[in-house]
Amino acid sequence: MSFIKTKLIAIFKQIFPNSYTELYVFLFFLICYGVLGSYIALHYRIIFDNRIPWDAYFSFDNKAIIMTGGSFERHPLAYYFFNWVREFSLWVSGGKMDFIFRLTLAWLSNTAISLCMVQIFKYLRNIIRLPLQISLLIILFFGLFSTSIILSFTPENFTYTLLLLSIYNYYAAVKLKKEEKIPGSALSLAGITIGGLTITNLVKVFIPVLFEEDLFRSWKKFGNAAFRVALTVTSFVFLYLLRIDFKYENIFSKTNQQYEKFSNVESIPDWDMMLSYFFGGSILFPSFITSDKHNMKGFNFKGLLMEPYSSVFCYGFVIILLILILWSYFKNFKNKLVQILAVSFVVDIVIHCIMRFGLHTSYIYGGHFVFVYPLLLGWLFYTYRSSSRALSFLTVIMGILFVFLLTNNLFRMSDFFQFLEKYYQ
Repeated sequence: MSFIKTKLIAIFKQIFPNSYTELYVFLFFLICYGVLGSYIALHYRIIFDNRIPWDAYFSFDNKAIIMTGGSFERHPLAYYFFNWVREFSLWVSGGKMDFIFRLTLAWLSNTAISLCMVQIFKYLRNIIRLPLQISLLIILFFGLFSTSIILSFTPENFTYTLLLLSIYNYYAAVKLKKEEKIPGSALSLAGITIGGLTITNLVKVFIPVLFEEDLFRSWKKFGNAAFRVALTVTSFVFLYLLRIDFKYENIFSKTNQQYEKFSNVESIPDWDMMLSYFFGGSILFPSFITSDKHNMKGFNFKGLLMEPYSSVFCYGFVIILLILILWSYFKNFKNKLVQILAVSFVVDIVIHCIMRFGLHTSYIYGGHFVFVYPLLLGWLFYTYRSSSRALSFLTVIMGILFVFLLTNNLFRMSDFFQFLEKYYQ
């Protein structure tokens, strides 16, 4: 019993604030995001409307996700998780899908993203060991990302995926820093939860295992790692097949349909979609465009999509940020924790930029990878911890990017509210 109690305490310390500073960070974001999400939930119906299954804003599928968890081939076990989310929200609202239902959904998302901020802050402070001021600058910068803002009130797979990936990356970093292996139980839990919400993220669970101490120098350690991976994959596959009544042939047909649907869009040049949507749209809002939508049952509504950047300053922001990220990677090339973040990011780059899956709306996938940006920026500051001149230069650059991000995203959120006022009161 004491063993279980110890493990539970360790889990709570991992997930929740564990110091006054972490608590202040959590409460700050909880209040800021809470005010935003509460206002939207109380005054507009866009967070959840029974008539709108998908694409009300930025291609998120709020209603479809809440009711079913999404398509089984992409979100194999999300059905079970969102059953709990839906039933809890209905319990709070007294069984009605009204403004209280929307408010509950928004606060669940708000709590998840605020906890995500805590995880990134823990990583910056406890793993990279950055000074408090720099850690706060980076976490505030991350908190202003378009992905962070939108997911703070959006009940979607991406919201909880971002939290789970942040938790797991911090947990794995703690283990590897102590030169410990990731236990099979933790690996299986991460695989089932992270891969269960979005199947392509399953591979990210195994990346830290590749960097365990002396993995490829000891047959015993390699065999143990292989066993843990096999156990995770077996558990995941069994639960996946159980979810679809072991009709595995449906997986291949549905996956092919989805790939054809989301990878053959020729709207703008690929390079522009990569910069404006994948690398940029998940951080810095571009301008928006409205589109006509329908729910295939006779109800017409308006959707909101992101356009490519139209300002050279926006392209400049994204390019400078990418230069900083690459700078961090090459300066910390021998650091296995940096390599884990980089390989995780490359998985998404391959899926969206090379395979072109969903590239035309890749800004919505930010929940799968945006946590990499603040962490790599943190490692860049760590590299120059002994150089006051370099630190001053990086701080000034970050300050400029921060101000531009704040100004741009606040302005674009005003456009978002104009859209809500016009179509979603």
